[in-house]
Amino acid sequence: MNLKKKAYELRKDVVEMIYRAKTGHIGGDLSVMEILVDLYYKQMNVTPENITSDDHDHFVMSKGHSVEALYAVLADRGFFPKEDLKTFATFGSKYIGHPTNKVNGIEMNTGSLGHGLGVGVGMALAGKMDDKNYRVYVVMGDGEVAEGSVWEAAMAGAHYKLDNLTAFVDRNHLQISGTTEQVMNQKSQEARWAAFGWNVISVPGNDLDAIDNAVELAKKVKGKPTVIIAHTTKGCGISFVENQVGWHHHVPNDEEYQAALKELDERGAQYE
Repeated sequence: MNLKKKAYELRKDVVEMIYRAKTGHIGGDLSVMEILVDLYYKQMNVTPENITSDDHDHFVMSKGHSVEALYAVLADRGFFPKEDLKTFATFGSKYIGHPTNKVNGIEMNTGSLGHGLGVGVGMALAGKMDDKNYRVYVVMGDGEVAEGSVWEAAMAGAHYKLDNLTAFVDRNHLQISGTTEQVMNQKSQEARWAAFGWNVISVPGNDLDAIDNAVELAKKVKGKPTVIIAHTTKGCGISFVENQVGWHHHVPNDEEYQAALKELDERGAQYE
């Protein structure tokens, strides 16, 4: 399977979901896609068949507002019918605007930012206590890491030497009210995590090969958790969306929708 092409195909599913529902966080969905594709198609031991077992890998989408990207991946991996995506954000649908464990494949409700890493720490610690072989992965937004609860969890992860835990920071430099540096300066992401006792890997976050190599390196680290600072482009894949704060939560109009699908097709075609 060509996973680089797959990432662009799934971006189209995201755009279609948001266009149809007239709601969604398109910018962050597009920036995080390579991380999700690498985890769900290559790295994580989790399938529709083993999701109810107690020894599969666990995933927490802490930046829950990017749920459309997660839904697209889960549907394509067979956790639920792809047709269900058409019900996203409609009345009575369980496919709401943030992750819910009513959806097959999602284990943790998220959306109130700052809690996902703490949950991931708990899952990883439980794995150590129960002598399980699973790994835990958590994806956070860079705006999210201004939350104090993130750093409480970071301290705990290092204290308990949770080398079965890998966290990602989707470092796209934008949040709903401006750049991360305008809202809460965090230019020293790598140094901060290292100071909290984590193994730190910094990569271009929309480079699938770089993401995959980083996850492999994290598996080899003993005695401490790993954070992968994924330097991404918000809105990656659609030129007029990329690095535009206004597209944090913006619904494409008819013209933008058609232009977005066309550009995603063209970008995906380079990997054929």
